[in-house]
Amino acid sequence: MNLIQGFFMINFNGNSAIQDTSLTHNRGFLYGDAVFETLKIVQGKILFLEDHYFRLMASMRILRMEIPMDFTMEFFEDQLLTTVKNNGYSDSARARITVFRNDGGYYLPITNTISFLIHTAPLENQIYIWESKKCEVDLYKDFFVSKQLLSTLKTTNKVLHVTASIYANENDLDNCILLNESKNVVEVLQGNIFMLQGEKLITPPISEGCCNGILRKQLLKLAKKIEGLEVIEEVISPFDLQKADELFFTNVIKGIQSITNYRKKEFTTVMANRLVHHLNEFVAN
Repeated sequence: MNLIQGFFMINFNGNSAIQDTSLTHNRGFLYGDAVFETLKIVQGKILFLEDHYFRLMASMRILRMEIPMDFTMEFFEDQLLTTVKNNGYSDSARARITVFRNDGGYYLPITNTISFLIHTAPLENQIYIWESKKCEVDLYKDFFVSKQLLSTLKTTNKVLHVTASIYANENDLDNCILLNESKNVVEVLQGNIFMLQGEKLITPPISEGCCNGILRKQLLKLAKKIEGLEVIEEVISPFDLQKADELFFTNVIKGIQSITNYRKKEFTTVMANRLVHHLNEFVAN
């Protein structure tokens, strides 16, 4: 059987089929050899554009990907906004750009050049909304986050987060707290975690293996402007959670989400609500 160049026979679920190489040779699919950014776009404006762009560039450099000369911040912005516009999401949208190393090789790639994929979805709200809903969490202890630089990147290797999400679903939890190999708190499934103890707002340092979150960075700046509040990056143990007054987590899409219950402990939500107002004021300016 003569096949067109670039197509070949595969076995998919027990059936033979003709398949092109777009999936079967894609390094992001085969090896998780890809990084991504998820962004919120409101009224034609990408929130925290510069932070997203430079984090993506840093991630690509760490993974030895070749950054094209024309992959400027202006190009990055234009590609995202054009895709959102073409899909008709004019008010508020979620966009994800995935950058993957081009096909070829096995563990050792034959090229460090890249391609990218952008896809978008509409969002209901333009501003960040604090939701007064129950959010119960517990520790996930089947697998642990490594305290290393790769853990801080947003790569397509998220098997730990997938298995922890299944664990949360099976145990009627709204989220899980991930730990590192030192059994210290790292983050939750969808974002960075913050803990309020008295007048101290604490979040784990990047060295603990947590994602170098864009909203984490912004919130640290905003919180430091609140009079009487001490903002600290330091190690959090599971025992510290029981002594907290408040817990919440952050990501660019949802903003700030309060954690209301951890085991038998119930938390207040005042600081999270307050910080959402500060965040919206910052975004609007």
